[in-house]
Amino acid sequence: MLGFLKNPVVITAEINMNLMALIVMGLISRLWGLSYPRAVVFDEVYYGQFVSLYMKRIFFVDDSGPPFGHMLLALGGYLGGFDGNFLWNRIGAEYSMNVPVWSLRLLPALAGALCVPLAYQILVELQFSHCAALGAALLILLENSLITQSRFMLLESILIFFILLAVLSYLKFYNLQRHSSFSGSWWFWLLLTGVACSCAVGVKYMGLFTYMLLLAVAGLHFWHMIGDQNLSNVSLMCHFLARGLALIIIPVAMYLSFFYVHLTLLYRSGPHDQIMTSAFQASLEGGLARITQGQPLEVAYGSQITLRNVLGKPMQCWLHSHKNTYPIRYENGRGSSHQQQVTCYPFKDVNNWWIVKDPGMQQLVVSNPPRPVRHGHIVQLVHGITTRYLNTHDVAAPLSPHSQEVSCYIDYNISMPAQNLWRVEIVNRESDTDVWKTILSEVRFVHVNTSAVLKASGFIGASLPEWGYRQLEVVGEKLSKGYHQSMVWNVEEHRYGKSQEQKEREVELHSPTQMDISKNLSFMAKFTELQWKILTLKNEDTEHKYSSSALDWITMDTNIAYWLHPTSGAQIHLLGNVVTWTSANVAALVYMCLSLWYLIRRRRKIYDIPEEAWQLWVSAGGICVGGWAVNYLPFFLMEKTLFLYHYLPALTFQILLVPIVLQHLSDHLCRSLLLKSMFSALMVAWFSSVYLVYCTFSPVTYGEPSLSVTELKDLRWKDSWNILIRKQ
Repeated sequence: MLGFLKNPVVITAEINMNLMALIVMGLISRLWGLSYPRAVVFDEVYYGQFVSLYMKRIFFVDDSGPPFGHMLLALGGYLGGFDGNFLWNRIGAEYSMNVPVWSLRLLPALAGALCVPLAYQILVELQFSHCAALGAALLILLENSLITQSRFMLLESILIFFILLAVLSYLKFYNLQRHSSFSGSWWFWLLLTGVACSCAVGVKYMGLFTYMLLLAVAGLHFWHMIGDQNLSNVSLMCHFLARGLALIIIPVAMYLSFFYVHLTLLYRSGPHDQIMTSAFQASLEGGLARITQGQPLEVAYGSQITLRNVLGKPMQCWLHSHKNTYPIRYENGRGSSHQQQVTCYPFKDVNNWWIVKDPGMQQLVVSNPPRPVRHGHIVQLVHGITTRYLNTHDVAAPLSPHSQEVSCYIDYNISMPAQNLWRVEIVNRESDTDVWKTILSEVRFVHVNTSAVLKASGFIGASLPEWGYRQLEVVGEKLSKGYHQSMVWNVEEHRYGKSQEQKEREVELHSPTQMDISKNLSFMAKFTELQWKILTLKNEDTEHKYSSSALDWITMDTNIAYWLHPTSGAQIHLLGNVVTWTSANVAALVYMCLSLWYLIRRRRKIYDIPEEAWQLWVSAGGICVGGWAVNYLPFFLMEKTLFLYHYLPALTFQILLVPIVLQHLSDHLCRSLLLKSMFSALMVAWFSSVYLVYCTFSPVTYGEPSLSVTELKDLRWKDSWNILIRKQ
């Protein structure tokens, strides 16, 4: 029974030494001297502030993309024990001792190092030789720009890692498709494709380009499967459902999970939450939550409220009034009603308080029990401090003459009666009997007499002149002119009024509310709002010293100075390996020309290469040329500040194409022994030049050793490169 113990247990493993060597070299090239320089390098000043906010659990919004990449950088800080206390305000600032520089830069460096073996594996899965695969890996290994970008707290190396992982996973899955469908390894690589795609998109939206490419390739492969008569309808349906699960459902679920973790971690109020809605702000600890926590939920007749405009950009503001009146005549000669000004004020103020009044009653307090206001009810809005009624009439607004002026009514005993009735319309109602709720309800106020809608027009136009204290204009906009978020308001602060006397009511308006009712948003509501802000919130793009156009990238006519030593000539630049970039461009051109030639010849029934070689050529081009195109061409349509590092994902695919073209030329065009020998000699000389250029630019890739002025001038191979030289 125990006979198996007579012999030793033996485990046999196959180790690809090429792969192991590439992993080691990749790690050395990216991790060597990782803590140098111990100073803020270029965009570390941008990403570092988000890492600090993660450490302090303070909410933020970054319009550059989803949160997964930021969370990975923050993970490095967490593993290094970073407390978040560092002021990220200047490139070149020395890191204090509490900042774990090596740990913060570790994950991008590991991602960059692993791109080397991934490149090798991708070419192997594309059915090219191990020599070609090794060449692709070495080109990635010796590419100065990829090394520079992966050695700092930046996201491009992480993005490229997940992009390459997604491509490799899909290729492995596709190759298993032929002989072991629905096996464990088949499922593993299919699911990993979806996971890697979602991670790429979660790091930067640029990852969406490769995701779309792989979906297109998967769709094309499935289209070919439909024509396979050996597959039953049930089998085809199973394949379709498996791909839908792995390539669509799981990526969407993972994308949502990134935001779930992000929102779970960042539960404290901060400077960025002001652009969010009142409901979102109230869900965060501190900030608005301290003011609004426990407010009455249902707005009733007699409620004291502040009304925040939902649009919230370019700044948040609240419906406001003060004792000053509109000037009798404006600068352009137009007349006004000379009524009390109503504006939208971007700061919290006691003059932002209004009282919801029942037009049929005189009392300004909440009855017992409270009578809630519902969708469609008619109300009057009484300004809390001046007790004048919100009003609009057929008088042109000061800055928007095609809209109606909004004021608080003053009875001058002239032929201009008050028109102060407003119908409450709850925009996000579930039924026509919905109650108007604090924070949660988004409402429009429709003027009963003129059907004009209360609107904060100052978001679109300019602020009021000095007589209006530069506050934002509020107008009555005709409903027929369309719907806009500037017409929607929500109750932010709310209390049940108890004082009928004006002096007592003023004291009440200055005091905080203290009731205990929570208004937490669901995750999906918070996700939807945050996602919309990320997609629509755009910082003003300004010209940057190192910004460039997409056309500059192909020939590397630009560079970026990442860091300069404060006293010596040591510096770090984002500069590529000139030989590699040129070779990649030539390879792409040769591929397209050869493909066109082959297509024309095949149309004439002339087959220059075997069918198997043609299919290999096409599939490799679909991945490499397709990957280059989808990651490069969209930048010509983008209206944003562009930098050289935006080209790195496209460049990576282009580099993979170089050994593919070289192997194809060697196998199918160099047919004599002499030509093959000459071609091999040229390849040795060419690769030696790649290594030589890598070594030449290593001082500005790693930042050491420090170079003299003469040596720095010698590195300026193009007049458009900005190599920093100190004045003597």
